[in-house]
Amino acid sequence: MGYTIRKKNHALIFTIARPDKRNAVNNEVMDGLEKAVTEAEQNDAVKALIITGEGGEAFCSGGDLQEFHQLKTQKESYEMLSKMGGILYRVATLNKVTVAFINGTAIGGGCEIATACDYRIARKGVKMGFVQGNLAITTGWGGGTLLYERLPLNQAFRLLTEAKIHSEETLKELGFIDQTVNALSAEDMIDLFEDVFKKTGPVLSAYKKMLNRKWASGDLRDRMESEIHECSVLWEKDEHHEAVEKFLNK
Repeated sequence: MGYTIRKKNHALIFTIARPDKRNAVNNEVMDGLEKAVTEAEQNDAVKALIITGEGGEAFCSGGDLQEFHQLKTQKESYEMLSKMGGILYRVATLNKVTVAFINGTAIGGGCEIATACDYRIARKGVKMGFVQGNLAITTGWGGGTLLYERLPLNQAFRLLTEAKIHSEETLKELGFIDQTVNALSAEDMIDLFEDVFKKTGPVLSAYKKMLNRKWASGDLRDRMESEIHECSVLWEKDEHHEAVEKFLNK
């Protein structure tokens, strides 16, 4: 199975378990993440959902290029992009605390997953990058729209348009990374949230509702949908398919 779901203390930990694919997302991983979100949503004992990757090399390398490169048309790509975009919207608006434990490299869609979370905790030395532009597409799971909510506009725009790989130190300075740790696993960093877990579930949920009301008034879901549509338009262009072929044949 390409993922695991387990509980520890007040946290539900979702782990992408495809280390041989640098924890790339495929349909199975999408379904697993949606399952984890639903479980966290419905379980009153869960106060946080933590998302991480198996092994120490990659948090998530984005969508599985070999699998999703089979999607050629706008319609085909939109179905995949919309599915994951809907899941990340649920992560972002979940009535629990959400945490990305970035224990390895995060590339492309991996950064979008991290952006959907309330907290981004990174292991020291990891690198991250919104590199989608190098493949002649934009962010397509709603992560670009969410990044504009997380960072000052000029900083978010820079990260998206430069499409470069950055150190965790740089991203911490920008405010994208909340904290760096030496922990190797999600279980090892849970104690960081000891103060959060002392709060009752209804208190944490109420604070998330405040944030969600702000986003609803700013049409977050519609803006994410526009991003997904624009990415699907670019997806079917020759420039994208040629860039992916070049990457896969390196």
